[in-house]
Amino acid sequence: MSQPPARVERDGPLATIVIEHPPLNLFGEPLVRALDEAVGEVERSDARAMMIRAVGRVFTGGADVHGFDGLTPAEASSGFEAGLELIHRIEALPMPTLSAVHSLCLTAGFELSLACDLIWAAESAQFGLVEAVVGLTPGWGGTQRLAERAGPARARELVMSGRLYEAAALERWNVVSRVLPDAELQEKATRFAHQLASGPTLAHVATKAVLRAFREGGVEADRRTPAIIGPLFGTVDLKNAVQSFLSEGPGKARFEGR
Repeated sequence: MSQPPARVERDGPLATIVIEHPPLNLFGEPLVRALDEAVGEVERSDARAMMIRAVGRVFTGGADVHGFDGLTPAEASSGFEAGLELIHRIEALPMPTLSAVHSLCLTAGFELSLACDLIWAAESAQFGLVEAVVGLTPGWGGTQRLAERAGPARARELVMSGRLYEAAALERWNVVSRVLPDAELQEKATRFAHQLASGPTLAHVATKAVLRAFREGGVEADRRTPAIIGPLFGTVDLKNAVQSFLSEGPGKARFEGR
């Protein structure tokens, strides 16, 4: 029996969610369902810290655009609501959380990492919310969480440009907490996660609660996100761009503004 595309590994008080969905760890229905189950396993556990890491050439190539083909606005809004529910569950975990990112980290995987308390990255890591390539904007709360960490101006630039950003740049912007040599990332991130897991868990939970109270005004945008973004699946630009992406690859679409 094949293993699921995301699984939980335990090492004492540390729970690690491992993403392994080759070749590119794309976020489609199988991976999202497996992540939902993995988060549920952590929620029910006695873990005192949680880390997310990925196996393979990249952390993730982002969303599986095949799942966008033919999606209606109502279906898209429902999907964004489910994705945001997963993000909220990660944020609400009663323990410190860390995402250890290597190589490429795009769209939903970047948003998943932004749901964690801390992001550590390899020096060669690149991040992007590149939904604009298919006429879309981030639907799992990435825009508002970037704005929380880096400010609205940086969030606009990163989302609207659709560019890739190096880990060092995002460390300067306070999005990434620490950048490490590629060969050292997993070992040092795991060591730090164990340090968190052996710390004062209830104090860490209190810290998270205080920060959540501080941020709630800005992330109230989550309540409005599905209704704002779902209708994009009824636009000419998104429909044409999805078809172009699937037939010709990214970056070939021509947008008409409708």
